[in-house]
Amino acid sequence: MTRIIAGVARGRRLVAPKGEATRPTTDRAREAIFSSWSSRFGIEGTTVLDLFAGSGALGLEAASRGADEVVLVESSAAAARAIRTNIGTVGHPRVLLAEMKASTYLAGAPEDHFDRVIADPPYELAGEAVTEMLEALRPALKDGAVVTVERHSADDETVWPEGYGILEQKLKRRIQGLARFDTAIYRRGEDE
Repeated sequence: MTRIIAGVARGRRLVAPKGEATRPTTDRAREAIFSSWSSRFGIEGTTVLDLFAGSGALGLEAASRGADEVVLVESSAAAARAIRTNIGTVGHPRVLLAEMKASTYLAGAPEDHFDRVIADPPYELAGEAVTEMLEALRPALKDGAVVTVERHSADDETVWPEGYGILEQKLKRRIQGLARFDTAIYRRGEDE
């Protein structure tokens, strides 16, 4: 069973979508992501976007660790039901659920809004589609936003669009089991 690892909601158990083919990020992998974010960039006071949220565990972990606002984007009705339950379990007043496709959310997302983004798209999603998602995400990012994408460890490298500065190798690729986490910092160009 998935649980919140640290922060004000530490130890609270989260439900997973029933009958769904979701792939929850392990506690160990979540700890690696958040240890990296916390030590290098901080989480407290940030605005976090969790795309392809599944149970919402990643975004809710950020809320527990002090994020000011978290938006969970999930299109599956069963997963959204689990997220609603988990939001109640964590009890953070500024966790919002957007029950829609990531592409739909990004098309209308607030500009210059997010400090941290975690995207956990289905492993079947082609690399080109992930790059298109990262391109669509750009207007919603604050300058200096940290973006982490979970992919299958056997997949090709994430192709980051212009504006994303890939971090040094040790942070860029953290492999936990079958998952690989690629991280970049977004820098707004002069023409944006």
